[in-house]
Amino acid sequence: MPSKQDKTPSKSGCMSRRAFLFRSSAVVGGTVVLTHIPGMEGEALAAEIARYPRMLIGKLSQLKVDKPVAFNYPDKGANSQSLLVKLSAEAGGGISPKHNVVAFNSLCTHMGGLMGATYKPADQVLGPCPLHQSTFDLTRHGMVVSGHATESLPQVLLELDGDKIYAVGMLGLIYGRHDNLKS
Repeated sequence: MPSKQDKTPSKSGCMSRRAFLFRSSAVVGGTVVLTHIPGMEGEALAAEIARYPRMLIGKLSQLKVDKPVAFNYPDKGANSQSLLVKLSAEAGGGISPKHNVVAFNSLCTHMGGLMGATYKPADQVLGPCPLHQSTFDLTRHGMVVSGHATESLPQVLLELDGDKIYAVGMLGLIYGRHDNLKS
């Protein structure tokens, strides 16, 4: 039986423990139900990954550890500058037998600063951005390590076909674009 204290609002404006548990369980339950609606499998992921025409960007045998190679993808636009790098550590989304070859767009997600020359091999990061010092971890899908940026670097999706490395899509939106194929 509920106590008198549970029925009366608190003078401090805080909710009771029982009310908190009830409301938080309703939120969790609603989230679980909404993520399992038939026909919605993979919808959220599909919204973030954009597939583009397959483009040859390099050869695995020619990559040197911690020596980035610049290329333009998904188009030839000025802000399509990307880096292909063979890291000395395994990386999220990495290809090759060691899962250490990754590629990212080299524009900072905060204000579009070009970071192509800021790769730090000792830490496996890109940055700091010359504008506001944002730094991104290339072993963890380009997530923000420090600085003003709030979003990870757009990762170029790669495929390995024998020795050939192909770019096939983008995970994330390139800075300054509404669509990765329109500058």
